[in-house]
Amino acid sequence: MKPLLVALAGLAIGGAAPSGEAVVRSMHDRYAGTWYRTLSFVQHNTIYHPGDSVERSVWFERASIPGILRIDFRDGTATATGNGILFANDSQYVVQGDTVATAIAFTHPLMVLGFDVYAQAVERTVGQLRQLGFDLSIVHEDTWQGRPVWVVGAPAGDLRSRQFWIDRERLVFVRLLEPGRRDTTATSEIQFNDYRAFGGGWVSAQVVFLANGQRRFLEEYADIKVDVPIGADVFDVRRWKETK
Repeated sequence: MKPLLVALAGLAIGGAAPSGEAVVRSMHDRYAGTWYRTLSFVQHNTIYHPGDSVERSVWFERASIPGILRIDFRDGTATATGNGILFANDSQYVVQGDTVATAIAFTHPLMVLGFDVYAQAVERTVGQLRQLGFDLSIVHEDTWQGRPVWVVGAPAGDLRSRQFWIDRERLVFVRLLEPGRRDTTATSEIQFNDYRAFGGGWVSAQVVFLANGQRRFLEEYADIKVDVPIGADVFDVRRWKETK
């Protein structure tokens, strides 16, 4: 990064808490031009059911950054089932038997905060975050897993309002908190853990979903690859079957 940008980034993350927009701009400027543009990995899932029983599954994911993510569900033999999800064009497409079953307008907050922020205009990211319900005017300092963070969207001590946490040194997303969607008295939490350096950026190799502090879903990534060419046809939902 150029010296001027380094200086500006230092101003944005030092001293008094900046605005949420300044945090987003610092994230973008730190990795602009160096963050990877494609990503693929095998995702090993664990669902935690009441009574301590667990259920496991495997997905294969490919992304074109910003804004596009394809998830292929696999069976026990690691073969694509023809089922999955595509996030593209600000929409979510659910595929069953290689055919689109549903399509709805959707902006994926984890894509925006974990990946897209580094590869698209700051103004677009800010607009998406506001649309998703984050109050960018509220920012405070905290620590998370022993590291200093910016918390955007809630004042100190508030663990209920919709908020995202950003590692102040690496400028990567580490935590999201919000009221539960089905039960608004509950608190939903998502953590991006186990960050590893890849291709001028970072990949969180473990993602944890919790409800009221109890682990509900765990994602663990293997065979991570970045900046490997992925054909545009892979992200064309009309060509799902032939590109799985």
